[in-house]
Amino acid sequence: MHPTLHPTLATSSALDEETARAEVYGLLSALYYAPPSPELMAQLRVAVTEAPAAGGFLEEPWRALVAAARTLDDQVVTDEYDALFGGMGKPEIYVFGSHYLSGFLNEKPLAQLRSDLGALGLGRDERMPETEDHIAYLCEVMRYLIAGDDVALANLSQQRQFFTTHLQPWVGAMCEAIAAHPKARFYAALAAFTQAFASVETQGFDLLH
Repeated sequence: MHPTLHPTLATSSALDEETARAEVYGLLSALYYAPPSPELMAQLRVAVTEAPAAGGFLEEPWRALVAAARTLDDQVVTDEYDALFGGMGKPEIYVFGSHYLSGFLNEKPLAQLRSDLGALGLGRDERMPETEDHIAYLCEVMRYLIAGDDVALANLSQQRQFFTTHLQPWVGAMCEAIAAHPKARFYAALAAFTQAFASVETQGFDLLH
């Protein structure tokens, strides 16, 4: 989970747009999985503030995220990540889908997810302690379904099915919980961008009907 955030993300063709979508999912995966590395924070600070994917709707939340990265130093962002998502026992904010879908961790939504991942030929890396319904893992799956070489898997139909089943129903609730938390600054901006991006994705997939 070490995506490269390109300073310029062209959106002049469908291919470029797909590349941009994959990069956004990769970035979200990295930022939700762990406190950002100094390298990733440095890339964010120099990112252009035009929208990183097609659609002006994303431009304002993207600009706010870059501004937050420029305003806060690395240690502040790391401490914020730990305060919101880390710690022993119950975290302040859950980043697992089953919590929002069923009220509990490791419930039926996770079993369904594992079944669907198996059908895609995907499985959890045994070195990864988190369950597969972690937001970072799901974003990484979406990135794979956009950027993968196997057209039987990497296609809009598979993306739509996975997104509408495993991300769309709960990512908004997670973003709202982050945005409302008094300790959230960088991650409040990330949550706003995530919610805007999810809205764009939802609209795009709705057009496939």
